[in-house]
Amino acid sequence: MLIFELPIITRMNAKERKMMRRRLANAYASSIISITLVLLLVSLASVLIVNARNISNYFKENLQVSVLMHENVSEKKADVFRQDVEALDFVKTARLVSREEGAAELKAMLGEDFLDVFESSPVPVSVDITLYADYVNPDSLEMVRTILSRSNLVDEVECRQSLVDILSTNLTRISIFLGIFILLMLFISFVLINNTVRLNVFSRRFTVHTMKLVGATRRFIRKPFMLAGLVQGLVSSLLALAVMYVLFLVLSRSFPQIASVFTTESMLSVLFIVIGTGVFICLVSTAFVVNKLISLDKDDLYY
Repeated sequence: MLIFELPIITRMNAKERKMMRRRLANAYASSIISITLVLLLVSLASVLIVNARNISNYFKENLQVSVLMHENVSEKKADVFRQDVEALDFVKTARLVSREEGAAELKAMLGEDFLDVFESSPVPVSVDITLYADYVNPDSLEMVRTILSRSNLVDEVECRQSLVDILSTNLTRISIFLGIFILLMLFISFVLINNTVRLNVFSRRFTVHTMKLVGATRRFIRKPFMLAGLVQGLVSSLLALAVMYVLFLVLSRSFPQIASVFTTESMLSVLFIVIGTGVFICLVSTAFVVNKLISLDKDDLYY
């Protein structure tokens, strides 16, 4: 409730005051809810754009490069090779895959009876490697293949070049789509919040006119509206962030990998973006509408 509305309410009877307070509370609550829903869209878009690089790096760093050893290479020699590879600058993790483990994975893909035709396991010892995201591109993968193939223990290096090309293309398309989506969300957010604030403030146009008649300055009239807009922006932003936090907790239980993708620094950036967007749009919209109301003539108030 605005400060300058108190004298008007005090001149009403108890029933009228109750109805007025209820009407103002309903208008304020509906305004908060509307702005919160819009800011929730802004927060979702902000999470995607702020963490776009982290999401891209997550997919790239989970792409495995398989180094297949020669058939006569023992697991002990392969493990020494793994330790040497793990020390390379571009290698994030290196895991030794024994013949038994490789055979089990092959059975899971091709069926239980596939390996029964062989007297001994045809599956060689291998080392599964994940690279840092900066090295998961066509040029760097060729360099990685060349370095790993220098060892006499290595028979073949599978870099999944086609998969990397598809991943790079799709990530580029997703980035463009996200950029367009976020610009659209910001435009929609500004329009919706502006309309919500406009309706909320315009409902008090007669109060503004009364204050003009008693000689109130523009600054004096604008101040309580701006304070109300500031509170609306802060409350709506915090509610939107609270909903986002609940959604994050729910998704984290089903997908624990989210915690590694969405870092604390990125989520703090989202927090400042959402609060800044909510407060800025509410203040700008409120100032625009109030200035327009102050400039209206008495006859224009009824239209």
